[in-house]
Amino acid sequence: MQYVPFEQREPDSQYRDVLARIVKHGETSPTRQGPAARTLMQQTMRFELANGFPVITDRSIASFWQKPIGELCAFINGATTLDEFADFGCDWWGPWATPEKTAKRGLPAGDIGPGSYGGAFHDFPTIEGQPFDQFKHLVEQMTEFPADRTHFVSPWIPQYQIRGEGKQPKTTISPCHGWVHVRVINERIHLHMFQRSGDVPVGVPSNMVQYAALTLMLEQLTGFTAGVYYHTISDAHVYEDQIDKVLPLLDREPRRLPTVHLTEAGKKITDIHDFRAEHFELSDYHPHPAVGRIPVAP
Repeated sequence: MQYVPFEQREPDSQYRDVLARIVKHGETSPTRQGPAARTLMQQTMRFELANGFPVITDRSIASFWQKPIGELCAFINGATTLDEFADFGCDWWGPWATPEKTAKRGLPAGDIGPGSYGGAFHDFPTIEGQPFDQFKHLVEQMTEFPADRTHFVSPWIPQYQIRGEGKQPKTTISPCHGWVHVRVINERIHLHMFQRSGDVPVGVPSNMVQYAALTLMLEQLTGFTAGVYYHTISDAHVYEDQIDKVLPLLDREPRRLPTVHLTEAGKKITDIHDFRAEHFELSDYHPHPAVGRIPVAP
């Protein structure tokens, strides 16, 4: 990945602009999580990766930025349990795998279910009976048929997401992100990640890092250049108990995005299942100060 020299990069305000639009124009509606949310549909950001990697600079996430990559690596490897997540440095899934939540869905304690990200990405059910590894196939297809428009991954197993009278989903939380469409155009990777639902103050910055990092993984594995990362949020929202933390961000001037590279160990990886958070290193990161803890919806 070849970046423009840091001092020549254009400051980026896209994330802040999405927050501002939601706060100003979002419609307020009730939620299952408790606090009402201001929601604005269909928000898209476009990052030319040579201009910097999308680790937000509107507030510092320096202490956390690698963890979402570890989470995505866990999902790619099929993790669905708290013990499996722990192997990838993910220690925040406990509230979604409590005995109460898992029992309601007929799942073992500590398991978010086969309908979650890891189940869909690594073990998608098939009529043949053998689970389908979507990311393994994605890399193979990009390598063999790079010009195809069908390089696609989905976190959604429809029959495992059902709700209603007499129906039982097979996950404690329906996937919010991870619809991935990849195009190889003029030897450059264009990766579009669509998410159906995005907690923009808390979750979306992590999702931006995860799937931009996926673009670097695919560059390493296929030889095509990481080009453009697109991030679309269908239901983009800010919970009302987050607004006090969001408002100060809207007055901060845009800053240049940082640099993220694979480490020397990362540059030797030939199997997408072998990537880990520590294979990514951050530099040129000069964010605004953190704003303290932003509430997370349960």
